[in-house]
Amino acid sequence: MSRKTTQRFMLAAVTVAVIFALSGCQDISYSKLAANHHFGRANSFFRENQYRKAITEYELTLKYNPNLTQAYRFLGESYKQLYKPGVDTPINKELEQNTLDALTKALEIEPNNKDIIYSLGDMYDKLRKYDEAEKLYLRIIELQPENMDNYYVVAEFYKRYAGENEAAAEKARSMYLRRIETDPENPQGYAYMATYLQEVSGEPEEMLKSFEKAAEFWKKRITLQPDSAEAWLALGVNQWSRSYRFQFLGNAERLRIANEALESINKAIELDPEYPEPYAWMGPLYKAVLAKLQPEMETRYNAEGDRYLERFQELRKRAAERKKLEDELRK
Repeated sequence: MSRKTTQRFMLAAVTVAVIFALSGCQDISYSKLAANHHFGRANSFFRENQYRKAITEYELTLKYNPNLTQAYRFLGESYKQLYKPGVDTPINKELEQNTLDALTKALEIEPNNKDIIYSLGDMYDKLRKYDEAEKLYLRIIELQPENMDNYYVVAEFYKRYAGENEAAAEKARSMYLRRIETDPENPQGYAYMATYLQEVSGEPEEMLKSFEKAAEFWKKRITLQPDSAEAWLALGVNQWSRSYRFQFLGNAERLRIANEALESINKAIELDPEYPEPYAWMGPLYKAVLAKLQPEMETRYNAEGDRYLERFQELRKRAAERKKLEDELRK
C-alpha cells in the first residue's frame, strides 16, 4: 500500500475518532462542533487531492480547536503537496515555511508520532537539509528498532546522498546490513542490499567489486528461497551485467560468468515457465554477450536470442490479454 493511500485510510479513522470523542461529551461546545465540521470537510478535500481547499478547511479547524494534532499534520501534508522542490519563488518559499511550521507544531504536540516524524524528515529531505532530515529518520529507528521497514526507509535516505557524501554511502550500507541482522531469515533484506550494491557508482574496478558482493547477497537470498524464479533471475541478471559491462576482465573470464548467468536464468525459467522476464534477459545474453565471446557460434546464438525474445513477447501479450479479460469481468 502506498504512503498516500495509507494516509487516506488514516484520515478516515481520525475523522471517526474525533466524531466519537466529541459525541461522548455532555457539553459539546460550538467551537468543537465547528472544528469537527471543518475537519471532516478538510479530509474529504485531501482525499480528492484538492489541497488548497483542504488547507482552508484545516486552518478553520485549528481556529476552533488549536490543539488538534492531526489537523496540523495534514495541513502540513497539504502544503507539502503544493510545494515544488528546487523552485525558488516567493510562493514556493511560503509553501516551504508553512509546511515546516505545521508539521513542527504537530510534532511538538505528539513528539513520538512516527508518521509526523517521517513527514517532517521527508520535507527536510526535499529541501536537501541532510542533517535535519537525518536526525528525524534516526528517531524513527529509535522509536521502533524492531521494525525492519524503518531501516530500509533510512537506508534509502542515505542512498540519495551517497554520490556526494561518502559518509552517507557507508551509512546506507550499514542500514541495509542492520535490516538483515534484525531478521536474517527474511530474504527481502538481502535483495535490498544486493540492489544497493549494484547501483554504486565509481571506477570500473570498484563497481565490479560491488557487483561481486551483490552476487553474494543474491545467493544468500536463494538459500532462503530456492524455489523463487525471481531470486534466480536476479542472480542471473547480476552475472549477465558483470559479463557484459566489465570487458576488461578478458574473454575467458567473461565467458565463464556468462555461462553462470545462463544457468541461473534457465533455472528461473524451469521454476516458472510462464514468467516472462527471464526470456527477455535470455535475448541479450545470447546476442550481446555469448555471440560476441564465441563468434564461431554467432549465428546459432543470435537465433537462440531471437527465439527467447519471441517467447517473451508471446508471454507478455498473453498476460495483457488475461488482465484485460479480468478487468472486463470485474466491470
